[in-house]
Amino acid sequence: MNRRHFLKTSSLVTGSFLSANGNATGAGATSPEHLIQLDEELVLRSKFLNEPITIQSIDLLRNGRNFLVRIRSHDGAESVTAPNSLRLKDCWPIFQNRVRRFFIGKDACQIEKLLVQLYRHGSNYKWQGLAFWVCQAALEMGVLDLIGKVRGVPLGELFGDVRRRDIGIYRASGNRRNTPEQEADVLRRFIAETGAKAVKIRLGGRMKQLEDTRPGRTEKLIPHIRKVLGDQITLYADSNSSYGVKDAIRIGRLLEENDYAFYEEPVPFDHLWETKQVTEALKIPVAGGEQEYSMRRFRWAIENRAMDVVMPDLHYNGGFIRSVRVARMADAAGLKCTPHMSGSGLGYVNVLHFASFVPNITDHQEFKGTSDIPCASKTSSLKPKNGIVICPSEPGMGVEVDPDYVRKSRLVPA
Repeated sequence: MNRRHFLKTSSLVTGSFLSANGNATGAGATSPEHLIQLDEELVLRSKFLNEPITIQSIDLLRNGRNFLVRIRSHDGAESVTAPNSLRLKDCWPIFQNRVRRFFIGKDACQIEKLLVQLYRHGSNYKWQGLAFWVCQAALEMGVLDLIGKVRGVPLGELFGDVRRRDIGIYRASGNRRNTPEQEADVLRRFIAETGAKAVKIRLGGRMKQLEDTRPGRTEKLIPHIRKVLGDQITLYADSNSSYGVKDAIRIGRLLEENDYAFYEEPVPFDHLWETKQVTEALKIPVAGGEQEYSMRRFRWAIENRAMDVVMPDLHYNGGFIRSVRVARMADAAGLKCTPHMSGSGLGYVNVLHFASFVPNITDHQEFKGTSDIPCASKTSSLKPKNGIVICPSEPGMGVEVDPDYVRKSRLVPA
């Protein structure tokens, strides 16, 4: 696929973001000053923030391997959301001691300003990194859910117009030990189960600088999957930082020959200049950003076209508000955005909402299957059908965690 064609066309893009003052971001407006403005601009719609919602209590609950965040307001409203439990199991003390306490007694509607203050509070900036931002995201998502419930609107409407509820999905294989034939069988099963029109394969050795678990696997896998699945399936590829620049370009050429739609993390994820070199050398769109948590590095990557598809993780990057700013900067530069799908919790529901209102979203969002946290939505089965999962339209996140499951969860000590 021609990279420029990919950037200019998409069946799902319906227009640019509107800024807080009602101006469109405008594709191609990539001056450093404009990106700084988009990075710092408020993104929540003020009409939903006029009346205060005072936070009375914040509880971190645990049920087996899963965590829940329960927020209650002075007026009796309640939100129960699921953070990224895979990460929180190791960093929950940061949530309890550095994030949760700061927000008790505060006005939820001041969330954007409060997040700025939180970063400075108690020198939290010294803790910045995935561990801190995952904890911030856990709190922020609960606050946004609470605001949505109190105001009676789905989460997407807090940011702008909900553009779509039918969200196209793709399934990804995480197995690097399969033979090409075995991998094709796995992907065919995924397609049969979900109706997905897109799938993603794994290349290389994952942070191993080229080493395949089976010698020559990658070179055989790329054409084999295209041949077996045919031209009607969109194929993505993720190397998880497997290569140096030379080999990344070599593998990228093979992906181009077999019409893959994007090439994720071809070189180590934090090697931004090397990523830019690969992007400039290839026609296939290069994707990256799932491990990134620095808004300034996102800004550099977008301004310098280090990648074509920007992939903030809604949890690793600190929540919806920061990730929406990344998407706005990408939109201004004419780039696509798709959130990385971090596992555990209700991450798939978070992705559905993000995709529901972001104009420069890609055609398919990663879907790792439903969670083991029992929950339900009145407006969505939360399951894929014909490659589509419907985004809930009830207030807030639009899902209710089983009350019995919540009751059986134990309070994590502060």
